[in-house]
Parts: sequence; structure tokens; C-alpha cells
Amino acid sequence: MAEDSDDKTEDPTQKRLDDAHAKGDVVKSQEVNTWFIIAGGTLALAAFSGGMGATLTATMRGLLANSYDIRVDGVALIFLMRKLAGELISAVAIPFVVLAVAAIAGNLIQHKLTWTSEVLAPKASRISLGAGFKRLFSMQALANFVKGLIKLAVLGSVMVALLWPQRHRLESLVSTDILGTLLLTRSLSLDLLAAVVAILFLVAAADYLFQYRQWFERQKMSLREMKDEFKQTEGDPQVKGKIRQLRQARARRRMMAAVPKASVIITNPTHYAIALQYDRGMNAPVCLAKGTDLVALKIRELAATHSIPIVENPPLARALHATVEIDEEIPTEHYKAVAEIIGYVMKLRRGAGQART
Repeated sequence: MAEDSDDKTEDPTQKRLDDAHAKGDVVKSQEVNTWFIIAGGTLALAAFSGGMGATLTATMRGLLANSYDIRVDGVALIFLMRKLAGELISAVAIPFVVLAVAAIAGNLIQHKLTWTSEVLAPKASRISLGAGFKRLFSMQALANFVKGLIKLAVLGSVMVALLWPQRHRLESLVSTDILGTLLLTRSLSLDLLAAVVAILFLVAAADYLFQYRQWFERQKMSLREMKDEFKQTEGDPQVKGKIRQLRQARARRRMMAAVPKASVIITNPTHYAIALQYDRGMNAPVCLAKGTDLVALKIRELAATHSIPIVENPPLARALHATVEIDEEIPTEHYKAVAEIIGYVMKLRRGAGQART
């Protein structure tokens, strides 16, 4: 039974998933990151390669055309290097920003942002030979190996299918001017990248589902872990039960202490007892105490000790017990019945006072 209780067969709770995220244990597919970077690079090449090439071409053309008049001594050389670096950075800045955004998006789309230092903490398992062999021959390693073979085979086939019809054009590049070579190279590169992006999208989607399933299995919990988590979040049921008993006992003592102030006790006669107080100036009678069975017996005993009238009215006793709470006024629908009883009790008290005089 102890072994069964340690089997991780239960789906993880939300707290378990949140704790894993806080520790940096999140779903992460490297294929998704790769796809975003390649897709971002393809977008940058298609959208900005023309402008970037024109800027760099103009810069190099001006440099070569005026090479005889360019000073390269001392401060002039530093100024020239700064100018060339500035133009180069301005030409490639937007494509680099696109790649950076794509790399960040590849992570954010898989899981929400998390900051943790636990993944940087040294662990013995990272330098353990046994743990290393387990990782080397794990299901994850096998999946990565198979995934790599599939990617090589598929991408290689696509490249051959795209380039083979263009083999005659590729052979003629040796006699083509530089501009024609660049245009053909750009066209073929975009075709290849578009095919790669389409194929890697399928690979990334399948790999993400696989990684999510692996991560979800790691987060599964045993029955013992679920019980321990419940105790941590909701509190130990035994302790909560004890606290509830103590609160009920204190409330009962306060209730019993108020019974001597009651004007009348309405009973069932044995199963219910309700202590009501009414003084001149009050809007309506107030319930000081109520209870059933043993509590009702205790209320009746206190009433007898303090000479409080006890009136048997089973329907009213049951109705008041169900509808009124401690320290609350009785409901309006019971005003008439209770008023008759209190009037009767007051008449008895007046009669008793006159008899004594």
C-alpha cells in the first residue's frame, strides 16, 4: 500500500503547476524557438534585404570611388571606422531587431514570463555519471535523435526538390555578373527558407505537444503528495476540526451565560428550547439561546434554576429554532404567537407580585 501511495497517478493541481513554473520548470520546445528565429530571418530577408543591400552597396561604392582621397592617419582613421560602423549598424539594425523579437516571442508563446535562480543553482545530478547516462538514453534523447533524422531527411529532400530544377541556372553563375548572381541567390534562398519554415512549423507543433506531455507527466502527483498539499493549503483536517470544536464550545458557553437574562423559554417540550428576551423599549423579542436535545435540556435546567417561565409550544419552538439565530430579533411572522406568550408570562408575574403583597 505504501508503494501504491507513492505512484504518481494523479493529475497535478493548479498549485503544483504554479510551483513548477516558479521554479523554472516550464514547457519548452527548442524547435519552437528555432522556427520563430528562422521565420523571423526569412521575414527580415524578404522585407529588408533590398534596402540593406542598397545601403551597403552605396557605402562601399563611395569608399572605393574616393579611396585615393581618404585619410587613414591618426584621428582620421578612427573617424572613418566609426562612420563605417555606424552605417553598417543602421543597415542591419532592423533585421536584428526582428530576429531578437522572434527569439523572445518563441519563448513567451510557450509559457508566461518567469524569473528564477533555481535553474542556475549547482546540482549534483548535473555532474553525476549515472544521471548523465539516464539523460543520454532517456525517452527525451531518443525523441531528439529521431527528430533530428527526420528533419535532415525531410529538409534534404525539399532542398533537392527545389534546387534540382535550377541546376542549369546554378551552373551558369560562373559566367554571370555579380548583380545577377545576387538576385538569383536571393530568390533561391527565399524559396528554400519558405519551404523550411513550412516544414519546421509542423515539426515545432509536434515537438511542443510531445514536450508538453512529457512535462505534464513529470508534474503528476501521488495520493500522498495530494494529501500533503491539501494539508498545506487548507490546513490539517484534524486541527481544523479541533479548532471548530473549541469555537463551538466557547459560543455555547457564551450562549448559556445569557440564558438567565431570558424572559421566557419556549420548548418542544424535550427536543427544542429557545430562550427569548423582551424588555420595554425593544422593537421585538431577541433570541438569547437555542438548542436541541442535551443543549435544550441544559437551557431548561438553567431556566428552572433562575425561575424563568418555560412554555411548551412545539410548532413555535421548531419554527423559531429554524428561522432565528442567536442575538437576532424573531421574524415578523412569529410576532403574534410570541407576543401572546410574553403577555401571558407578564400577567403571571403581575399576579405573583400581587399575591406576595
